[in-house]
Amino acid sequence: MSEQTSYDFQRKVKTYASADVIVIGGGPAGTAAAISAARRGKKVILLEKSAQLGGMGTLGNVSIFMPIGNVTGIYRELISEVLAEYLPEQHDVSIAPQYSPFILRQYLNEKMKKEGVQVIYHTECVGTVKEGSRLKAVIVSTREGLQAFEGLQFIDCTGDARVAIDSGVPFTSGRDEDGLTQPMTLMFMMQNTGKPIKSILPEGCYHYNEISDLPQGRHLFWEHNSEGLLLVNMTRVKGNGAKIADVNYAETEALRQVFSIVHYLQRNGFETYALSHVPNQVGVRETNQIRGLYTLTEQDVVEGRRFQDVVAQTNYEIDIHSPDGKKTTDERKVHGYDIPYRCMVPNDVENLLVAGRSISATHVAMSSMRVQPTCYALGQAAGIAAAIALDEACGTRDISINVLHDALEEQNVMFLKLATYASPE
Repeated sequence: MSEQTSYDFQRKVKTYASADVIVIGGGPAGTAAAISAARRGKKVILLEKSAQLGGMGTLGNVSIFMPIGNVTGIYRELISEVLAEYLPEQHDVSIAPQYSPFILRQYLNEKMKKEGVQVIYHTECVGTVKEGSRLKAVIVSTREGLQAFEGLQFIDCTGDARVAIDSGVPFTSGRDEDGLTQPMTLMFMMQNTGKPIKSILPEGCYHYNEISDLPQGRHLFWEHNSEGLLLVNMTRVKGNGAKIADVNYAETEALRQVFSIVHYLQRNGFETYALSHVPNQVGVRETNQIRGLYTLTEQDVVEGRRFQDVVAQTNYEIDIHSPDGKKTTDERKVHGYDIPYRCMVPNDVENLLVAGRSISATHVAMSSMRVQPTCYALGQAAGIAAAIALDEACGTRDISINVLHDALEEQNVMFLKLATYASPE
């Protein structure tokens, strides 16, 4: 590559709209943040870079909720309204329902209308405007060019901490020793047709690479027996989903692996199953983590640590798909732990919160807290906290945790008792 040139790019950008709370990113964290802030009486705008809400759960077909210990708040509400057949009687029972990404997409659209959240699709954040230690606006790319969205409070739910990073918040990527992140995966669906399936593509159209050495080194799929639907999680592509070159390679390589794995499965027990759905983009597990007021650590996770400013709880395992390309996964059971509010609070921007998988956490801790149910919980807490900061006329780091906990309880968030979790040694 030739020597890179830097450009000063300055232009006036008109304000398209303003709100009390601007949420950037419409995945689990973003949708929960928008709903919870709106329920506190705030005007909320939710900016989503794609055409659909739900994040990797819809865009990447990661259409199964991993089991966690504390099913509560907006996540429990979603389960009861969309997946009532999976709802356990007690809130502390782990669940792992498979769901339709298409139904979830429609549900979230209607949910936002009902809650009074203004959703603007095809809006990707490209920059921020700051005045001192406060954000004034985010600049987004839209179908009408660059537009500004002004707000009093901002919640970064992009998954990559794009807003925070552009605002000057320090961040890390991947594991400490080499910066490598967990690999990407393109999950896909197969449908039982009841009859043998012929070749996927015409002869000469595709080079299969007959798979005997699977990319993940294992079979990993879930099946709805009554529907004959197979959800397959068996592709693996090394790289960081926040890097241009890495994700560009992953989109083509993951699709190549999909067809190769389908070819393999159709010859190894799934002879009547046809490829029925491939999502529009590869699923990304890990990119950037902000440096917040507190960093969640491996010790916090494995020792079951409790925090006075708890906003989310999970017992999802440490789950590290090998970042270096090996066909291994580091899986370690945990008993349950708290995630403190401080992990969402940047040090130097007083009206910004970061929710979802890019909170302040180490590589190992992030592998446990990154799943969708936890992101819904973090987003709900962030939306309420932003609303409280407006009510108390203070920065996000200075809100009352007691008030936050009371507001979470009002929105049906229930924290598990100390005895339910392992205590620190």
